[in-house]
Amino acid sequence: MSKPLSDGVALLTGASRGIGAALSLQLAQAGAHVVAVARTVGGLEELDDKIKAAGGSATLVPLDVRDSDGIARLALALNERYGRLDVLVGNAGVIGPLSPLGHIEPKDWDNVFAVNVTANWQLIRTMDPLLQRAPAGRAVFMTSAVAHMGRAYWGPYAASKSALEEMVRAYAAECATTPVRINLFAPGPTRTRMYLGAFPGADPATLSTPEQVAPAIMPLCLPECTESGRIYDFRAGKFIDFHPPA
Repeated sequence: MSKPLSDGVALLTGASRGIGAALSLQLAQAGAHVVAVARTVGGLEELDDKIKAAGGSATLVPLDVRDSDGIARLALALNERYGRLDVLVGNAGVIGPLSPLGHIEPKDWDNVFAVNVTANWQLIRTMDPLLQRAPAGRAVFMTSAVAHMGRAYWGPYAASKSALEEMVRAYAAECATTPVRINLFAPGPTRTRMYLGAFPGADPATLSTPEQVAPAIMPLCLPECTESGRIYDFRAGKFIDFHPPA
């Protein structure tokens, strides 16, 4: 079996469950050593068992992505141990309150942006030097069509994903003359705890599973990926430059 990421290092946030866990396993099967970041220790340990059973290896990092100093320390540790980073996946995210904007508490607004935007900026800031040292550094950040819909009651989440998209596109433009390629991925409705929490009436049987979504992210993580600054829409099955209203 071909292992296109043999001897590579891949860091994923939100790796303990859902899409993050499924993608972590795929990256490990592709030969990468997975640096799995999440708050849930139990979920990380379950992931580690699956990766080991598949013949892969992982480093578990129990860390809240809002801990900017923790992310910086992680970057230093990766630099000391590996000197590079081949794949970065900013997967951790929160939906936050689904409520009229006037009813949202400042602390809840700040939390959504801390996880969905600021944490990813800190990842970019601290991990970029490591991505630049890899032969073909690749970064992927998770977005949502909600960023383009103007949907009532989804203000904090939509605004944070819009901000994330513009930040990532700016980063991609800054890396245009380097070997690093950066893209966004929109999974659409997926059978995850976060999605079902927002849509408790959804029938799980009608939703794509994380295991079905993860293989579509893999090509964005490989050296062969030449696209950069684009959004890959899972439901459309292709790169798009914007999300049309649903």
